[in-house]
Amino acid sequence: MTSTIDQRGMLLRAIEAKETSYNPEVRMLRSPFSSPGYHTTIKQADSIHSTYKSLVYALGLLDTEEERYAQRAFDIIGQLASMQDKDPSSATFGIWSWFYEESLEQMSPPDWNWADFCGKVLVLSVLRHGHRFPSSLREEVRETIGNACDAIIRRNVGPEYTNIAIMGTLVTLIAGELYDREDYGSYGMQRLERIVAFTRDRQTFQEYNSPTYTYVALLELSKLFTSTRNPEAKKLANELIDMAWGSVAQHFHASTRNWAGPHSRSYRTMLSDEHKAFLQLATEGALSFFSWEELPYDEGWYRVGFSCPERFREQFLKAEIRNIRECYEPASDGEPDKWAVTYMTETYVLGSFSREILWNQRRALLLYADNGGEPTYAHFRCLHDGYDFCSAVIHAVQEAGEVLFGVSFLTNGGDTHPNLDWTEGVIEASDFRLRLELGGCLDGVEADVQGDRATVRIGGLTLRLDCGHAVFGEGLPREWSLESDEEDGRLFVDLPIYAGQPKRIDLRALDQAAFLFTLSVDGEDSGEAPQISASADRLEARVRRGDRELAVTLPLRPVER
Repeated sequence: MTSTIDQRGMLLRAIEAKETSYNPEVRMLRSPFSSPGYHTTIKQADSIHSTYKSLVYALGLLDTEEERYAQRAFDIIGQLASMQDKDPSSATFGIWSWFYEESLEQMSPPDWNWADFCGKVLVLSVLRHGHRFPSSLREEVRETIGNACDAIIRRNVGPEYTNIAIMGTLVTLIAGELYDREDYGSYGMQRLERIVAFTRDRQTFQEYNSPTYTYVALLELSKLFTSTRNPEAKKLANELIDMAWGSVAQHFHASTRNWAGPHSRSYRTMLSDEHKAFLQLATEGALSFFSWEELPYDEGWYRVGFSCPERFREQFLKAEIRNIRECYEPASDGEPDKWAVTYMTETYVLGSFSREILWNQRRALLLYADNGGEPTYAHFRCLHDGYDFCSAVIHAVQEAGEVLFGVSFLTNGGDTHPNLDWTEGVIEASDFRLRLELGGCLDGVEADVQGDRATVRIGGLTLRLDCGHAVFGEGLPREWSLESDEEDGRLFVDLPIYAGQPKRIDLRALDQAAFLFTLSVDGEDSGEAPQISASADRLEARVRRGDRELAVTLPLRPVER
């Protein structure tokens, strides 16, 4: 970082801003309740006390080196140490619940990642400030970290679970160095070597092009690089850091100042203030979103040392044509390779996956467009009673700004989550629909729906979405039309599948359930419809766009994944 970036001043401001959120009775930090909809059974609450956020706050307090904050930090760390499951015979040994308000027994299910999340903050707290700990707390934390290490080793996640694999490496490797535990250190090093070998083969993390997970991976790898004494660990961590920054720079769209899709894991469609601030710090202001005095600084960033290599920084600022095609998941179990395509111009960027479930954390078909200097997005979704349906699968082929894609369904997939709420092929729905959602800046955005075509205009850019084929079993309407609606600052172009009284839909019993679309961005209207052929169980479509024929094949009826 340059000398003009005062991170200590930013840290102090971040800590001071949380002053009224500290609860001395609970000895934890109070924060607004939020939930991804799983693990916790809490559905509504004004605020909660987060175990992880409280530990990050405690480390931030210690990092200020202000003596007035030391006792509060020790109180928090002591409280969190007491909340860990310390029974080696327990299934939740070594982990914490998410919130003070909810025990491990109440969670559904508990989150075993919390050994990694909380453990990494504790090892960094001891590494940086252990000499300041009261002796009794120092010993209690040593036991707590050991329990977390044992839990991590017992679980032994694979390298494909990138962020947890990295966090567990950080916890065990640094704990091994802190406490002269060769077993922890050796395990951490072997785990890091597995991550590098797995990632080196494909040159991307398992969570492909994920704003959420790449950001976390860069943070944790930077912590590992700056914290370990092991030269080989530093070298391997730096290799992964370099690969990650290259991917981020390549996918950054200068005109809309957004992280181009497709995204394998993302919690929001527009780039968050947290990610903007991270990128500004990492590029030392080359990419600027905030004044340094107003930058929303996270206390967990202090002394991490993350930095985007100089050679990548210019790519963040270049408005240019890029055509990125990457195999992000090699063929397996008879399924073909999975490909990600990103086509970038000076005014828009369009990305798609060749085959993916339409989970709410996926952005499988995603556009960002420059709308008079502000970004507008378009995101394709499948919704079951208003929430993204995990058993819907997109199949797409993309050439530049043209996409031919279909949607099919799984009989053994999830509803709201790929693994936590399997449908077994049956859902009850009062509303079921496909949607092209538009958000961000909607100034001047217009949608015109005529029959099976929707035309969307974003400034001088035109999107055409055509529905070329739509079947969904018997007893539901066979005539389809796209509809548009606007609410909550978003514009919806919808293709309803069912709307009415709650209805049991058995995907296993449907002889046909498949949809086919073409999406054209800023291209001439060729008027050419896809040529479609159907067999007993497959739907095939072909359409010529320019000098290339696009072809896609998808199941005609719901199938097992």
